[in-house]
Amino acid sequence: MATDEQQRKELGSFLRARREKLDRAEYGLPPAGRARTVGLRREEISFLSGVSVTWYTWLEQGRDINPSRQVLDAVATALHLTMAEHDYVLTLAGFAPARPGSVSAVAAAPAHVQRFLDALDEHPAYALAPDWGIAAWNPAYEALYPNVAHTAPEDRNLLWLIFTDPAVRSLLDDWDDTSRRFLAEFRAEAGPRLGDTRYRDLIGRLMDASAEFRERWESHGVGGFESRERVFQHPTLGRLVFEHHQMRPSDQTDVQLVVYTADAETRVRFAARS
Repeated sequence: MATDEQQRKELGSFLRARREKLDRAEYGLPPAGRARTVGLRREEISFLSGVSVTWYTWLEQGRDINPSRQVLDAVATALHLTMAEHDYVLTLAGFAPARPGSVSAVAAAPAHVQRFLDALDEHPAYALAPDWGIAAWNPAYEALYPNVAHTAPEDRNLLWLIFTDPAVRSLLDDWDDTSRRFLAEFRAEAGPRLGDTRYRDLIGRLMDASAEFRERWESHGVGGFESRERVFQHPTLGRLVFEHHQMRPSDQTDVQLVVYTADAETRVRFAARS
């Protein structure tokens, strides 16, 4: 787990990032100095949440304090946080425990998980470790993204591939939106573990390798997963449309399963790929 100091630092950075992006007009507030329309002052969040300026300032500074859940709920309301962002704040403060499971690498998913993926047949599917390393996949997923079988194990990480593999960028019909959403989902899950060596090393590598990752990571986006339509531009099969689902085996909660179910046209085209 991340140390208390690291979690406090992340909590403070997140609160500050959110406060500085708030639209003053949404709060009925006039522009700040020099007609600035974005960003509330700490004093304003203090007033809106009923939390003292000193206490809120200490929160943003990552001071060694113990805010109550009521204080954090009030701040989350004042900042207009989404449910996922609110949960993230509570988790960092120790009120919402991280999802159970190991934070160590999962080199390969358990055999029964691999058999389940293979049984999905024409539906591309893969398994993610807690750090989003790709621990298993089925032939249909390899047909969708062949590089998965040829990437070095240490680089076979979904976040790493999204931001560094040109083949992924060309495959995704909406790379900009998808990369932002995936990063927000990753951060929501990884928040309490950011001090662990494996996470720290992954983020450090990505900060060095991708300016886009660096800019987006520093914006502190947080979001929960939602099943949704995914469109891929396959180099030989053309436009493919799937619905994106995620689940966790009840006996293997440190493994996350991702399954793509095809629409009718894609199912026919994808089935004929061989």
